[in-house]
Amino acid sequence: MKKILVANRGEIALRIMKTVQKMGIKTVAVYSTADRNSPHVKFADEAVLIGEAPSNQSYLLGDKIIEVAKNLNVDGIHPGYGFLSENANFAEKVEQNGIIWIGPGSKAIKIMGDKLAAKEAVKNYDIPQVPGTDNAITDPNEAKKIAKEIGFPILIKAAAGGGGKGMRVVENEENLEDQMQRAISEAQSSFGDGSVFIEKYITSPRHIEIQVLADTHGNILHLFERECSIQRRHQKVVEEAPSVVLDEGLRKKMGEAAIMVAKACDYVGAGTVEFLMDEHKNFYFLEMNTRLQVEHPVTEMITGIDLVEQQIKVARGERLQFSQGDLKIKGHAVELRVYAEDPMEDFMPSTGKLERYRGPVGEGIRLDDGFEEGMEVPIYYDPMLAKLVTYGKTREEAIELMIQAIDNYEILGVSTTLTFGKFVFEHEAFRSGNFDTHFVKKYYSAEQLQEEVKEEARLAALISLKQYLEDQRLLRLPKS
Repeated sequence: MKKILVANRGEIALRIMKTVQKMGIKTVAVYSTADRNSPHVKFADEAVLIGEAPSNQSYLLGDKIIEVAKNLNVDGIHPGYGFLSENANFAEKVEQNGIIWIGPGSKAIKIMGDKLAAKEAVKNYDIPQVPGTDNAITDPNEAKKIAKEIGFPILIKAAAGGGGKGMRVVENEENLEDQMQRAISEAQSSFGDGSVFIEKYITSPRHIEIQVLADTHGNILHLFERECSIQRRHQKVVEEAPSVVLDEGLRKKMGEAAIMVAKACDYVGAGTVEFLMDEHKNFYFLEMNTRLQVEHPVTEMITGIDLVEQQIKVARGERLQFSQGDLKIKGHAVELRVYAEDPMEDFMPSTGKLERYRGPVGEGIRLDDGFEEGMEVPIYYDPMLAKLVTYGKTREEAIELMIQAIDNYEILGVSTTLTFGKFVFEHEAFRSGNFDTHFVKKYYSAEQLQEEVKEEARLAALISLKQYLEDQRLLRLPKS
């Protein structure tokens, strides 16, 4: 491959291009009118405007992206995450046009993109699954019958879902019918598919995922786990690797289960198998993400493996150059997704101009971002500004470095989740490792965060005053 088009924007487009460039391969960016001055556009060797700001007029125009790729003699397309990354039809069209798709085959994308098909695919591999239905249901009476069999609380989920859309927790039979209709309606409007199914609701779950890597020669490895239990609205905000709750035996067991899931759909490339774990450390298959994950940097930090580089090598038909036994966990990494959202206002998106934007730097700090000072944060896309990652020899070291990095991250013009991130990393439940996916519900309130921010501002003002008075005293001292 001599030229790769990155069919994405923002921080992930830039992150992919940096590895592509490092491999001596030319890069092509595509961009919308809203992203004309974005760093990924400036960084690329070639850049092409593909449409207006809304993603359905730009980044989701698969045929137009393929046309650009052909016109510029592109060898491969990397989709990043989001947009067209899990669109099986797009992957198929890319290959039909003689371009290498840097991702799994369309068969794997199709199977794992439908949660019911995914459950069916792994059924014969002895992989634990949450008790529930194997088929989509629409009849409330049938749902009531199933719910009674598996016991309340239950979870209604969209078969084609993701990101918490079309998902409802139902505590009792009285609310089931109403919540089911809401889930169906939301699934229909979000995914164009109203199919839902029912699962037993795990009351205190942890969200653990395993990174897998497979080549076209039959080799499948896992690169250990990531802990993704700190979430808001069913979306991850803080991730880390490794998890504090896994011992070597459980890590091996979950890793082997993830490899079996990859085998079940003939997986190729980098993918992630997600599991729910209950308070007794029983784990259950949740889903597979057939793309690069937002949180992939924490895995890269503890393994020393560049996952984008591996994706490209696998797409070129190369064998993995390391075995399972070669992989070792070294140190600890934590990641904060920095969103342009207001944690004081229920994480509502915050748009505007970045009046000041200065990222933290230093040993053990990695910042994947796609913004610069003076840029506007557009309303059309996911509000994530950056991924802030810190690495240490121990978990404690990584956390302390993260708190310092948050303090040194300067953003003015929009509200961000930096203050929320600091709240998490300083919280005793997180530091002790004794937390689950209900962390935000249990411990977080905007009022409490407001008080902490006020107290920090008061202390900062006192320190400044003390320093000022000390400076004045020194100025008044008689010269000898």
